[in-house]
Amino acid sequence: MELAEQLADGRRALDIACAPDIDAKLLHYLRLLQKWNRVYNLTAVHDPREVVTRHLLDSLAITSHMVGRVVDVGTGAGLPGIPLALVLPQLKFALVDSNAKKTRFVVQAVTELGLDNVDVVCKRVEEFKPAKAFDTVVARAFAPIAGVLAVSSHLCANHGRILIMKGKSPKQELASVPAHYKVMDVHAVRVPGLNEKRHLVVITRQ
Repeated sequence: MELAEQLADGRRALDIACAPDIDAKLLHYLRLLQKWNRVYNLTAVHDPREVVTRHLLDSLAITSHMVGRVVDVGTGAGLPGIPLALVLPQLKFALVDSNAKKTRFVVQAVTELGLDNVDVVCKRVEEFKPAKAFDTVVARAFAPIAGVLAVSSHLCANHGRILIMKGKSPKQELASVPAHYKVMDVHAVRVPGLNEKRHLVVITRQ
């Protein structure tokens, strides 16, 4: 299957509609990721078809949970922030990571993709002090749940939500959530083409 067909089929399976040029931009991002990965070690996934499934579609699987101003903490190579920003141009995103090599790549990708709804921040998450808190805080492959809360809760508005992307159901980690947070839901997430468990933990502050 061609990559474009694989991506389009996966996006439709997730019920995500977007402008005709967005799939092309997602694939351009994939090519950039592969090119820079040879030098910067951005991802351990090398097969382009696996990148579509494990990075692009995995990121897009939480599209319906994005609300308002969004911050992607520990964005790494721009995941899930860049794919989400491409399919949700009406939302504003901040992509935060302390690794200068990775944020250089993210800045380049954002520039080449023409993403004017994205700000890239090269800082430790706990040192990022935005003028205004965010409606949605999202973390993917960043830290255990308690660790994510410890360094990023100051970024979440009082009415906002912290979304943590996990693999299998994180029952043990949920037991370590401090009492001043509330676990609102744990969604089972289906990623087209991926025969592995995925979950999204939704947390608010009490």
